[in-house]
Amino acid sequence: MTPRPSLGTIPNLISVSRVALAAGFVASSAPETQVGIIGAAAVTDFLDGWLARRVKATSRWGAMLDPIADRFFVLTVVGSMLFTGRLGTGGYFVMIMRDLATAVGFLVARVIPWLRKVTFQARVSGKVVTVLQLITLVALLIAPVLAPWLIVLVGVTSVLSIADYTLALWRARAR
Repeated sequence: MTPRPSLGTIPNLISVSRVALAAGFVASSAPETQVGIIGAAAVTDFLDGWLARRVKATSRWGAMLDPIADRFFVLTVVGSMLFTGRLGTGGYFVMIMRDLATAVGFLVARVIPWLRKVTFQARVSGKVVTVLQLITLVALLIAPVLAPWLIVLVGVTSVLSIADYTLALWRARAR
């Protein structure tokens, strides 16, 4: 990754657009519009990283900004669904479990001296959870009968993702 001092690269702006998309989701009450917003967020999640690599605009800022924008979008939408009654409390906690564990893990890694040097990178398991979260959010809007099964799937993959990130952190620490 080539360090770049500016936050204002096109890929970073695409990442930040997910904050506006989250606000648009909350502001909208039309399920069709909300599904479109979730789709747009999924596209921007792919596009920012792809474009950054393609035009050699990868940066530390972008590597941090992308997952923060992802989490902000998902947590905002999941919170909105809880607030509007589309998602129950149990489903809410399952949907945010991985994000809470990741946040706690990141903070712990910054406090423990021998973990500070470890670089956090996206892993396939985390991407799978994010995709399943987005699919589940769409299902809550257009096919609620599928949502309980998808929430269970999000829960299982979240546990596996937490284990995967923990093992990766442990292995990186040993180097």
